[in-house]
Order: sequence, then C-alpha cells, then structure tokens
Amino acid sequence: MAPPWCLCRALLPALALALLGLAAAAGPRQTPALELAEELAEELWSAGLPGDLPELEPECRSLLAAFAEGSAALTDCLGRRARPVRLCQGCHGPYRRLLAQYGSIARAVGNSSESHNCAKSILTSDRLQIVVTLSEFFNETWEAANCANCLKNNSEGLSNSTEEFLDLFNKSLTCFEHNLQGQAIDLSPSNYTEVCKNCNETYTKLNDLYNHLQRMNRQGGESAHSAHLCIDVEDAMNITRKLWSRTFNCSLPCSDTVPVIAVSSFILFLPIVFYLSSFLHSKQKKRILILPKRIQSNANLVNIQEKYS
Repeated sequence: MAPPWCLCRALLPALALALLGLAAAAGPRQTPALELAEELAEELWSAGLPGDLPELEPECRSLLAAFAEGSAALTDCLGRRARPVRLCQGCHGPYRRLLAQYGSIARAVGNSSESHNCAKSILTSDRLQIVVTLSEFFNETWEAANCANCLKNNSEGLSNSTEEFLDLFNKSLTCFEHNLQGQAIDLSPSNYTEVCKNCNETYTKLNDLYNHLQRMNRQGGESAHSAHLCIDVEDAMNITRKLWSRTFNCSLPCSDTVPVIAVSSFILFLPIVFYLSSFLHSKQKKRILILPKRIQSNANLVNIQEKYS
C-alpha cells in the first residue's frame, strides 16, 4: 500500500486544476477569485512533504554512500590499468574494500524493527537493484581476470611466484631497451641480433617460469578458469613473446628437439629394417624338395635289385 504522503501528492494536481476551473467558470469579473485559487494551489503544493525525503535511516545512508565511493574508486582503478593490463596488481585493495562495504550492507540491521533493515531497503526494495547489479559486475570481472591465481590466499598482496615472474618480466624489458641502444627509429638488424644474443638467458628464464606456472595451475585447479593464469601475467607474457619473435625476430631453441628427432628417425627406418630382415631371412632359408611317390618306389626297387645281384 502506498504511503499517505504519496496519495496526497498525487491528488494535488487534480485539486489545483479543480480550483482553477471553478475560478475560470466564475467569469472574467471574478479576478480576485482566480487569484485566490492560484494562491491556494501554490499553498497546496508547498504544503506537501519535502522533495528530499528521508527514505533511508542515517546508518543506511552512510553505508550506501560508502559503497558508492568504493564503486567509483574501483571503476577508476580498473579503467586506468586496462592497458597494459595491471588489474590484479593495482586494484586488489579497492576490490577488497568494496567487498567489505557490500558485506556491511548485507549484514546491517536497523535498531527498531525489520522495516529498518538496510539490506532490505538498499538491496531488494526495487526491481533494478542497482547495488546488487554493481556488485555482481565487479565480482564477474574479477573472476574472469583470474586475479585469485596471482594473489595470496587472503588477497592482501601478490604471491611469491607472481612477484618472481614480474621481476623477470621487468628485467627482460630492461634488457631489450638497453641492447637497442636507445634508438627508437630505423632500428637496424644488428641491434636485433644484440637483443637476441644478450637477452636470451633472461627471456628463457621468463618463458620457463611461465610454462611452469601454467602446469602448476592446471594441476591444482578444477574450475573453468583454472587453465588460465591471472590476466596480468598472461598479458605480460604475450607482450614479451611478441617483442621477442615478431619485433626482434629471435628464436628460442626447443628443449624437446632431440627426442623428437630420435623418434622421427626410428619411425622412418622401420620400413627399411623390416624389408632388410625379410630379405636376409628368405635367403638363408633352405628349400626342401618332396619327391613323388612313384619316384620313391622305383628308387627302392633299384636298391633291392642291386642288393641281391
């Protein structure tokens, strides 16, 4: 049921129009009556409830204001660190604070009765549910970025493996820049060669560590996002690999080259070994001739005649 002040405010326009209609029906001679009706209509409008209605308790208003400020801070952080991607590194603090602010709203209960419940007033009092929608958006963005894979269990900072990776990443970029000798235009192939030669060790360590983190992450997780590292690490590795392979045209020797060559050679020589063994076996095989029965009987008869002769 709508509150009484809503009904009164809804009836004010109709009442004012009725008064104005009565004054107009009185004719042009009733100017004082028209003025009285206008003044009465204005008094009715001003007599209504104030425009800024206290729809929330003071404690609920403060919780809502804190959530609004936290949402603005997190949005600003995500936008500023969108390229290159540094979401998990720089925004885990604002994200944790926003979670705490949302939790305060969900747990907050008024002093007197259930009608003063801040969670009910802020979260579920309307169809749009702005606060819930914002909270779900930030949670989905954070989960899609897999930031939990780069943070400690309490999300207070980066994990040791992530810090080690980012340290190698910064060393690789520093090595690239140093070996280019500060030339930003018309980089010669000789400089590229220097990058490939002098930065190979650092890049190899970075690439090996990334592959190791990927294997460990796939073994330890079962969720849909477990196959991916956090977006900060993935974006950093993508940048480094593009610089290494496309920009500098460097190559990294594959550690599995020897086993691949050995297996390929074995498979290639299998037909040769098969035909060679078949040929040798057929050559050494003795042919056994089977004499017909008539020839055997004649041979026996000749032997008997020779015996008794």
